[in-house]
Order: sequence, then C-alpha cells, then structure tokens
Amino acid sequence: MESRTFELLEFPKVLGALAGFAVSEPGASACRGLRPLNSLEEVRAAAELFEQCAAWVNETGFSFPAFPELDGMFAFLNNPKGVLDLDDLFALKQTLDIASGARDSLRRFENRGWDALLATLFGYDWPQKTVSGIGRCLDPEGQLRDESSPGLREVRGEIRAIHQRCTKRVKDFILQENLAQAVQDEFMTVSSDRYVLPLKVNYKNKIKGIIHDYSQTGETCYFEPLFLVETNNRLQELKRREREEEYKVLTYLTGLVRDEQRGLADAYDGLVVLDVLMAKVKLARAFDGRAIEITDGGEPRLRKARHPLLALADESVHPLDILLNEGQRALIISGGNAGGKTVCLKTLGLIGLMALSGLPVPAAEGSSLPLWANVFVVMGDEQSLEENVSTFTAQIHYLKRVWERIDARTLFILDEFGAGTDPTQGAALAQAVVDSLVEKRAVALIATHFPALKAYAMAARGVRAASVLFDPSTKKPLYKLAYDQVGASIALDVAREHGLPAEVLDRAERYLLLDGSDTSAVLDRLNAMAVKREGELEAIEAERARMEAKRARLEERFEKERASLLKDLQSKAQTIVREWQSERVGRKETRKKLAEVRERIVELGPEVETEAPTFSIKDIVPGLKVSYPAWNKSGVVLEVNDRKRQAKVDIGGVAMWIKADQLAPAEGGPDFGKPAPQAPAAPASSGPALEVDLRGQRADMALSMLERALDEALRKGAGRLEIVHGRGTGALRREVHDFLSHYPAVESFSLANEERGGDGMTEAVLK
Repeated sequence: MESRTFELLEFPKVLGALAGFAVSEPGASACRGLRPLNSLEEVRAAAELFEQCAAWVNETGFSFPAFPELDGMFAFLNNPKGVLDLDDLFALKQTLDIASGARDSLRRFENRGWDALLATLFGYDWPQKTVSGIGRCLDPEGQLRDESSPGLREVRGEIRAIHQRCTKRVKDFILQENLAQAVQDEFMTVSSDRYVLPLKVNYKNKIKGIIHDYSQTGETCYFEPLFLVETNNRLQELKRREREEEYKVLTYLTGLVRDEQRGLADAYDGLVVLDVLMAKVKLARAFDGRAIEITDGGEPRLRKARHPLLALADESVHPLDILLNEGQRALIISGGNAGGKTVCLKTLGLIGLMALSGLPVPAAEGSSLPLWANVFVVMGDEQSLEENVSTFTAQIHYLKRVWERIDARTLFILDEFGAGTDPTQGAALAQAVVDSLVEKRAVALIATHFPALKAYAMAARGVRAASVLFDPSTKKPLYKLAYDQVGASIALDVAREHGLPAEVLDRAERYLLLDGSDTSAVLDRLNAMAVKREGELEAIEAERARMEAKRARLEERFEKERASLLKDLQSKAQTIVREWQSERVGRKETRKKLAEVRERIVELGPEVETEAPTFSIKDIVPGLKVSYPAWNKSGVVLEVNDRKRQAKVDIGGVAMWIKADQLAPAEGGPDFGKPAPQAPAAPASSGPALEVDLRGQRADMALSMLERALDEALRKGAGRLEIVHGRGTGALRREVHDFLSHYPAVESFSLANEERGGDGMTEAVLK
C-alpha cells in the first residue's frame, strides 16, 4: 500500500503507540515496521498468534525485562577471526535467560492447543551448548568466573596471593616507619596495574621509591616503594597471563556461538516477536481491543468501533457501528459539520490497516472486515501553490493515478470529493465515481454535503445512506450514525455556534429562503426521529443484556445446586447399599429406599430434549452397556425383569433397578439387543468398586500395593476391586491371580470384559 495512505490515516501514530508498549528497542523497531499482510492465511495466523499470547499472558501475568539488541553481534560473527568480548557475551546471556524463562512459562501449557505460540518459542533448535557454556563461564555481573578454565583459576589464585602478601608488607612497613600520618588512605591502591601507596606530597622525598601519578588536586602522589617493585613486576607478568587465559575462554565461547549461530538467531528473533506480541496485548488492554475476523470478500461490519487514537487518549470516546448490508458496496455519510463524518471515515480506514497488520482493534465482538489489498484515500485540502494545483485538480490527479489498480479488494475513502468546484458538476462527478467504484466491486466510504449525492445515496442500488446525528434541541453532535437516511448540513447553526455576526447569518437565511432550497425543517425532523429511535434501540439492547446476564447467573446457580443435590443423593444411595451389605437393613427396605432416591434424581435431571431413542424392554439384555441420563452416567445391565419392565444396572458400583424407558444407549456402545462382548464375568456385586493401578511396578511392589488396596476396600465396605495390571507379557497378571487365590477376603475374581479392559484388568469380588 502507498505510504500516502498510511500518513493520511495516521497509521504511523498507532505504530508509535504500539512501540511504546514494547520493552526492548528491537521490539519497538519491529512494531514501527509492521505493515498490512498480503494473504488471508497470514492475517488469520497473526490474529491466532495474538489471541494465544493474550490468553497466556492473561492467565499467567507473564512479563519480561528489556533485552539488548544483538544484530551487531551477529554481523560481527561473519568475520571468522573475530572474538566476542565480555559485553557481547553478557548481552547474549541476558537474552537467552529471558528466552529460557518464556519457554519455561509456556511449557506448562503445551496441552492447550496454542500451536502457533509454541512454534514461536519452541520451533527451533535450542542452543544448549552456548547456554551451558556462557552460564558456566560468566557470573551474574558479566565477568569471567575463575572456574572458566584451569589456567585462569591458577593465575588468579596467584594474583590474590600476591595481593595478600603486598597488603601485609605495606601495613608492616607503615608501622615500622611510623608513616601513618603520611598516607592519605589506610590501605594501598592500584595504579597502572601496580600496587602503590597514596602518599601525601610533602612526604614523597622521605621514602625511596617511584612516583607514578598525582591526584587531580595535586595533594596526593601514587608512590611505589622499592620493596614492592619486584612484586609488582611479578604482578604484571601474572596480569598478562590472566589476559591470555581470558582470551582463550572468550575464543572458546565465541566458537560455541558460531556453531549454534542459527539457533541463537532464532531464539533472539523469537524473543523480538514475543515482545511485539506482548505489546499488542498491552495495546488491546489500553483501548479494550481484540482481533476481528478478516473474510475473503463480503462487506465491512464494524460494531461499536472507536477511532484507535481517540480511544487511546480518551476511554469515553463514542463508538460507531459502520455496517454495509449484503450486496452493498458504498456508504455515503451526510450531516452537519463537526458531526464526526471524517472521524467515521478514518475509523474504518485505520481499523482496516490495523486488522490487516495483525493488530487488535477497538471494536466489539462480531466485527469483520474483508481482505483489502489496497486502501486509497482522498481527504483534506491537497492543493499546492508551488505546483499550481488546486484541491479539485489534486483529487483528479490522484484518482487518475490509482484508477487502474482499483478492484474488488480495494477500500476507497472519499472525503468531500468534488467540493473544490461547481456544486452541481462536482456532485455529478462524485455520483459517477461512486457508480464506477460499485461496478468494480470496491468498498467505498464517502462523506458529502452535496444534496444531489444525498438523494443518490437513498436511491442507488448497492449504495447505503447514513447520517451523523445531532441533538435536536442544542444542535450538538451526538457522534452516532443513523442508517438509511440523509442529514442536513446545518452550516448556519455551526456558524452561529462559532460566533459569526448575527447580521451575516440573517442575510444568509434570507438568501436561502429566496433560493427555495431550504429543506432543513424536513431533515431536522428526520434527525429528531432518528435520535429517538437510536435511544429506544439502546434501551432495548441494555435491557436485553441485563436479562441475559441475569439468566446466566440463575442458570449457573441452578446447575451448582442441582449438582450438589445429585452428589448428595448418590452418596445416600451408596450408604443404603452399604447398610444392606452389613445386614443392618433388609433387602425389601433397601429396594424401597433406592427407588425413592431414584425418583428424586429423575426429578432433578436436566430437561434436555434428545433425538436418541430410548429402550424398550426387549432391547435390554444382561451385559449391555447403557446410559442413565438422569445421572449422566453409564453402566452395565446385570438383570432384566420383563414383568416390571425394569433392568438392574451397575452404575459406578451402585446397582439399582431402573425403568427401561428411562435408559438410553451408551455413547459408543453396541447396537440394541446385542450384548457387549465380555469375558466370563465375576459375580455381580451391588457394593461400590475401588480401583488400583499396578502398571509399571515390579512384582513385589505391585503385590504390596494390591494388599493395601484390598485392606482399604474392606475398610470402606467396597464390594468389588478393579485391578489394572496391563497386558504385557502376562507375568504381572499371573502374580496377581496367584495372590488373589490365596487371599481370604476374596470371594472370586476374573478378567474384565473387553470394553472395560479385557485381560489388562482383573475384577475381584470381596466377601
């Protein structure tokens, strides 16, 4: 797209605001370089990446500090003899630490389906050797550690030993010579890599030695006593060796960086992309924005859209709905000056550029825009005195230059086109331009004061009219659009508002009456009706939103209470079964209590209409897997009572009689009338079942876990234990069966039916 379009719609200002949210200069530079993308796939991929990053940041609050720019370092590595210095390596370490922190944070969400975001941070070979090498050799301040190499550790150890010896000798010398009053500081210092004494100038001739330098005030000289000369010479040699050892370490680390330069560059680029993404998230928060849908064709539909720059400056800016119906390609906006026509045009244009660049925009959910390859703008006073070009001529020159590039993937914005010439001819030309744009299938947005163009907007096919609204009593703009009507220009009202002398206004009104073209009364009436209608629509929308919110709260409360009651009833059913097993109540009383519980559960069941057929008694056979919608659970048929048209169903360890017409096929279960394939079943038990998973354990550990599970099942009154041992070689299964055959509390055991695990699970019935 043309840079002229970006400037007229103030796109660089939006990118500047986005760059202000970036934490690094590379990220800010990348923000300022964003441009509209070329394909629908690229735009949708950018929107998906933003949404995934926003979800991650909103959930974790993740953030990171600024990181340095590394482009210069990567360019330096092109010199095969170049060796990176400590500043380069420390900058690289900071960047890799930040990238590693981001990867660690995101790694916890690998199962969330954030594939695009994961590819940004994980879609490259992590430079582990460089990370380890730099982490081992550099300390938190960016200096080489002694442990970087054996040679460096040795030479630094000698340097520290010399320092200790020198410190002791200097202290002893000062005490012996009674020179405490001669030195400026209590201890020695270093000048030009040599240990010296900060000696007062008037004592310099009283001690034998070498003066290396003076302080800025001239009151102190840095004096090397003769007894330190030999030690300092040794120190110089060690310092040279230290630099050599450090250079060896730097050369080694540079080699690691060169070997993994591609991965390092990818990690750096990924961090820059992440900085831009998080800047987008912050921008969206600043004006309550979101990514909107981009479609391959169709009409623009912006709901509650706000001009991005105005929304950043003022949260209370008025939103606009910019809508074209199906088959409409042009929107002609009329109405008074200062009513928001130009803002409306710029809002659509700027939001379009932002959305096509992968940026969030200040518009409500449900908004969508077509994929535009070009956005052309005619706006403002484009005259040039130097080139002898009037406003109208400049508009014509621009239209001529871009005309052949206009097609169905074009947005054309025309602000007061034709206003710089005769109104009649200008309006006719504007109508012809709009006709041609509609024929080319371009989307056009036009602001006008021409009466003829207003009438054209109400009559032309493929064109929609809209008017900016004003308060009927004060003539103040309301910054709203009323569709399918035109608006008065109210030039005289605006002039009066801005203080034009009354006598001039009176004369203008008389000329208007003489001309016979004063339609302001009719248009004022239309404006008042539109304002009233918009107010009523807003009230209806607010009431609808309030009722929907209330309904959502009530439904949520109902579901919580229903789930709590169901849980209580299920617990009660299990308690009844345990009482029967312990022989505290009889079989008849148990069945009666379970029937009462079942009836209450049916009453609490969700009223969901379903097309799934229910069972008749002839469809049900023992072993069939069924579902019980009242509990939203599945179970297996144990017995069938044809006379009472009931089936006894084991649901999670609770066996209960249920009417056939209250059962339904289990999801993924067998067809009606066909029992589920099963291994020889263990005797049915109406007690609850527990489960123990022994997979992956050694035989001795598995049997120990099994014994504990059996003890726990007996304590809890469970009637059955499900033992998951897996198929494998069958060795663990044989050990389990041998153990169960000798366990006194086990009545019987057998392999589970195939749909519950087959020979990978054993079901044991407890006494």
